[in-house]
Amino acid sequence: MKKLIAIAIFVFAGMSVAQAQKVAKMEFKSETIDYGEIKKGSDGVRVFEVKNIGDAPLIIEDVKSSCGCTVPKKPENPIMPGETGEIQVKYDTKRVGPIRKTVTVYSNSNEPVKALKIKGAVIDVPGTTDGDS
Repeated sequence: MKKLIAIAIFVFAGMSVAQAQKVAKMEFKSETIDYGEIKKGSDGVRVFEVKNIGDAPLIIEDVKSSCGCTVPKKPENPIMPGETGEIQVKYDTKRVGPIRKTVTVYSNSNEPVKALKIKGAVIDVPGTTDGDS
């Protein structure tokens, strides 16, 4: 009887490990977006490309930024194995000065929390005001 219980536990544990091996895995084309020098009021939207190199659907559960000046947008649908998705980031370019922000991605990946960076500088060009082209 003890042998039967031991075998049952071993088989059950083996099945659990086999099922647990399917995992989503994120691979970013780049983990840093460099805006460079951009003009005040210019388009602040950029995109992080993420590929699921795992063998289970990748679900981006949440994306948070280190301040209110950066608004991230996560993919709404799971990213299937081998497919690519986008995490959009919009920086408020009305704020003149250096850009050094972190965007944190929460997912079901083998690395469930991933920090991405944006950097650059917003410059105020003399002779321009808000609303001028």
